[in-house]
Amino acid sequence: MDQLSAMRVFARVVETGNFTRAANALDMPKTTVTNMVQALEAHLRTTLLNRTTRRVMLTTDGALYYERAVQILSEIDELDGSLSNTNTQPSGKLRVEMAGAFADSIIIPHLCDFHQQYPLIRLDVGVGDRLVDYIAENVDCALRVGTPRDQSLIARKVSELEFVTCASPAYIERFGMPQQPEDLEGDHYCIGYLNATSGQVMTMPFDNGIRSVEISPRYIISANDSRTYQNAALAGMGVAQLAPFTIREEIASGRLVQVLPEWKREPMPVYIVYPQTRHVTNKVRVFVDWLAKILHKGALGKLELQTGAETPERRQVA
Repeated sequence: MDQLSAMRVFARVVETGNFTRAANALDMPKTTVTNMVQALEAHLRTTLLNRTTRRVMLTTDGALYYERAVQILSEIDELDGSLSNTNTQPSGKLRVEMAGAFADSIIIPHLCDFHQQYPLIRLDVGVGDRLVDYIAENVDCALRVGTPRDQSLIARKVSELEFVTCASPAYIERFGMPQQPEDLEGDHYCIGYLNATSGQVMTMPFDNGIRSVEISPRYIISANDSRTYQNAALAGMGVAQLAPFTIREEIASGRLVQVLPEWKREPMPVYIVYPQTRHVTNKVRVFVDWLAKILHKGALGKLELQTGAETPERRQVA
């Protein structure tokens, strides 16, 4: 038995969901695919897959074996690629992590351009602001806001992210317009943002050019995902500091309005990070360069807002 070939066939069966699709993807007879997986199970003396008439499901042993097999196959492909002609088109699966707002507004709208340049690269995009174990989860790189504290990561700064403090008209109708940042610790509510590293709600910094303040927000709801954070603001749950590229339509339609326009938040750096223990392959390099180019062109953008507009008078909470 060619164990390496059997591992590749097994991985493709898992990824496609059944033997027929795996056989088609591999351009192999279905019986050959079935026999190779059975031979692998016999060699390992365990059942890797539970078969039904329509699909296959991983057993506990199968899930563990698949996770390690994919990592081994990826490392072999990287080794082969590092010794092959550098002009060869980058190929293979690329695992990327980022916040949902970046995926929706930056990656997906530009993805056809990337695919046209690098048609042999397949992207697995993990969405969320959670902590990531880059090695154990086989993550190639991530797009993150804020300076990374993990010394095991290589960080490349690619942009800066500005913020606009805003709330929904329904919230302002109910609670009134804040006049000073300190109001957000007293009579007002904010949307809390949970830091993935500390698990604590992040403070909200403000600066008007004369003084700087840092507010510990009073909140009803907190979230550790940027889209949930924004949706809570749209639902009228409190004041939020949001990135301009995520709220253009909401501001234009009046679903969100700016508050405390004289007070700004210092922009936060945006980094692409990847583990320093992992060889930077061509597929990672071209993706990082492509993403950096998009962000450098101003994909995160700024938002021109008109200030001084009339706002609802403050009302007491019933």
